[in-house]
Amino acid sequence: MLPFKTLLNIDKNSPEAVFKQIASQLVLLIQKGILLPDMQLPSTRLLAADLGLHRKTIMAAYNTLIAEDWLISKERKEYRVSTLLPIIKPRTYASKSKSSYKAESAIIYDKLEHLPSFPKIAAGFKVIVDDGFPDVNIFPVERVSQEYRRLLTHQTLKKSTATWNIDGSPVIKEALSSFLNDTRGLNIEQGNLMITRGAQMAIYLAASLIIKAGDKVLVTSPNFFLADAVFMQLGAQLITVPVDDEGADVDAIADALEKNNIKLLYIIPHHHHPTTVTLSSTRRAKLLELIRIHQLAVIEDDYDYDFQYQYSPYLPLASGAHDGNVIYIGSLTKVLGSNFRLGYMISTPNFLHSAVKLKMLIDIRGDALMEGTIASLMENGEFSRFIMKANKLYEYRCDSASNLINSELNHLVEFKKPQGGMALWLKFKENYQVANIVNKASSLGLQLIGMPYFKSSDLTHDAIRFGFASLNEKELEFAVDVLKKITFAK
Repeated sequence: MLPFKTLLNIDKNSPEAVFKQIASQLVLLIQKGILLPDMQLPSTRLLAADLGLHRKTIMAAYNTLIAEDWLISKERKEYRVSTLLPIIKPRTYASKSKSSYKAESAIIYDKLEHLPSFPKIAAGFKVIVDDGFPDVNIFPVERVSQEYRRLLTHQTLKKSTATWNIDGSPVIKEALSSFLNDTRGLNIEQGNLMITRGAQMAIYLAASLIIKAGDKVLVTSPNFFLADAVFMQLGAQLITVPVDDEGADVDAIADALEKNNIKLLYIIPHHHHPTTVTLSSTRRAKLLELIRIHQLAVIEDDYDYDFQYQYSPYLPLASGAHDGNVIYIGSLTKVLGSNFRLGYMISTPNFLHSAVKLKMLIDIRGDALMEGTIASLMENGEFSRFIMKANKLYEYRCDSASNLINSELNHLVEFKKPQGGMALWLKFKENYQVANIVNKASSLGLQLIGMPYFKSSDLTHDAIRFGFASLNEKELEFAVDVLKKITFAK
């Protein structure tokens, strides 16, 4: 209900009767669009109590407005603003009055035009090919719902309200640290771990603590565009090194370290984003040696380590000897789906102490109930079993997508089948532009929302990420068929 006590100003010393003051001010509120057509007004008893007046005064005001067609009454029990207002034509009152937020703001602010925007989903799509997201259709809805309901009690709510746990609830930190030690060989304790709202928050927090305006950050080219956006927003200068079939060029990293005062290295060793390649074991060993020699601060983004399609996957850089210089960042979102924003950061306790303080400025509590739910699934083994099930499905879909694209679209793209992950890196051949392909596909109901990368001085071809994990067999066939039609019709 609107605050009528502050909207209606009654002057009992005025020669104008109080009920007339109320009536005229209500008309003014209607004309300003604060009271909209068909909006219910408070009862005479309630408004009288709110204004400290007699109920008969309010009734007199309402009756005056009813007589003038500003209000309508239903059996004297309910009062509403008329939908046939005086001096307002019927065709105009159906829409709400113009909001104060419709106009351009006079506030001086940073428009962030240098930062990327996400693609919008057009109406009428049949299939979406994303950037590489999990299939929500296999998500264990019933089990997660059951566990969430079990934790959703007044006692749990009261307990979580009384604690901050900005770095994550103890139950998720215990379960997750154990899970990461078992799967990634990290050998961490709870004090080395903090929970974030997805990996992107972790990247931002870590970078914000390290980078100052003018600092040089070493990244690959191409690179995960949102990480680059973070570094640029913080005022960093990006120094780039190339990526080939063995991952980031470590010799180029060594050369850049000799020639520049590098403040931070950002790297994705597993399933590099966007190219999907994995850093070779030889380069990993050399990179760890460079990190130790230069005491280099490193953000290792390991966003989808859990999905590997080879028998013996490489361990993260963070599991090696790095003197605490590697900040390891990961995400549970790639397992659970993009609706679940659960990420984590692993580092030394003193670094995390500052990271928690910084996180407190934007997010003073985590999602204790969801953290507890996922922790329970980790503790009883269901989380790991779900990953194994998803891995088999995604490996099958990776094979299917690779075979189908190789056979049907070899005139259009070339790619190397990845060792894991959820997307293919499709490099368009000469004379095919990704922007045109995306637009033509959209007109046929295929939405390509994987991040496109355009030919430049660092990239010899247009390319796009083709997420296969969320596509069933029919959806994949539809996507390939559309791309085949529009490119053969060129």
